[in-house]
Amino acid sequence: MMVEGFKMNLIYYDLYQSTRLEKFVTAYGQFLKANGEQPVTWKRASSMEEVLREADVISLHPILDKTTYHLVNKERLALMKKEAILVNCSRGPVIDEVALVEHLRENPMFRVGLDVFEDEPYMKPGLADMKNAVVVPHIASASKWTREGMATLAALNVLGKIKGYPIWSNPNSVEPFLNENAAPPAACPSIVNSKALGLPVSKL
Repeated sequence: MMVEGFKMNLIYYDLYQSTRLEKFVTAYGQFLKANGEQPVTWKRASSMEEVLREADVISLHPILDKTTYHLVNKERLALMKKEAILVNCSRGPVIDEVALVEHLRENPMFRVGLDVFEDEPYMKPGLADMKNAVVVPHIASASKWTREGMATLAALNVLGKIKGYPIWSNPNSVEPFLNENAAPPAACPSIVNSKALGLPVSKL
């Protein structure tokens, strides 16, 4: 969104190469160039530290596990530009919130956007008072389309279980259930603990 909306260059770090993202940025850069504008570029960094040092806006998207707990700590905050913007799109404990409050105090031009917190629903002392922090109560998904989709999937799970339907084979592809112009597949779309429950999986 930042690449297309603000024509930002992209630098990213991931354990796995994001070829789809790279192709999108390349194609968008070619589109801009064809229309006489400065093309955007992408770069896959060799380390997270490289991203932290170079990026103006840093968006976090890792899973939360023992390797990502306090991934952004005092030392990594110190690597970032003094006027950088940090956005956590992941889980609260990925950022050391105590270190973040201290960093915000010491660097008034550094800004952060948080939708999640280390000890939800609580925040570490001082965070709510920071003028350079934008905090919202875990409502990033609160769009009309998303909430309607969530309600639809939940209702179709109930219906599917009542009718004895199997579990949808690909939990990451629920679009067929949200298509208003076609009947939903004869399956339960998103029972996340289906494997633990021993429920059959659809071959559809």
